[in-house]
Amino acid sequence: MISLGLLELNSIAKGIEAGDAMLKTADVKLLKAATVCPGKFIVIISGDVAAVSASMEVGRSFAKEYLVDDLVIASLDSQVISAINGCSVPPKMAALGVMEFFSIAASVVAADTAAKTAQVDILEVRMGLGIGGKSFVTLCGDVAAVQAAIDSGIKEAAEKGMVVSTCVIPSPRQEIFTALI
Repeated sequence: MISLGLLELNSIAKGIEAGDAMLKTADVKLLKAATVCPGKFIVIISGDVAAVSASMEVGRSFAKEYLVDDLVIASLDSQVISAINGCSVPPKMAALGVMEFFSIAASVVAADTAAKTAQVDILEVRMGLGIGGKSFVTLCGDVAAVQAAIDSGIKEAAEKGMVVSTCVIPSPRQEIFTALI
């Protein structure tokens, strides 16, 4: 099983420094190191649990007061990495669900939880660029599965006050799917 670590900082310089230290600490793969709005920086790594945990510990020590959020998911659903790297094509027309959050880490946790809860396809985890630092997850499947995945996916973020909004569209027009891809 693959593990994932994410560090979100409100300093670009500290984010780059922390990311470099994380990669030098253990055998992890860099999935993303980039600026996101509004002036934040994220580092996302993957690898085995021990390597990701060790790298994240070092990343947090470099981030210090610039740390906005962080997470380690020990056993990540395989769809989530594809969704982070770009938009997946839905296998068929289905209900469309959207979960919108105030933090990037909340969207990654929600996507993983949603994928593990119901038979849905995670289309994309959009992270903070050009959307004011917010993030969102798009997913599809049958209406009941999408609703169950969203209900489960937002639970942790809702407890932290990080959910902006959600929706389930039972029969979206093809143009909506095309616009998301």
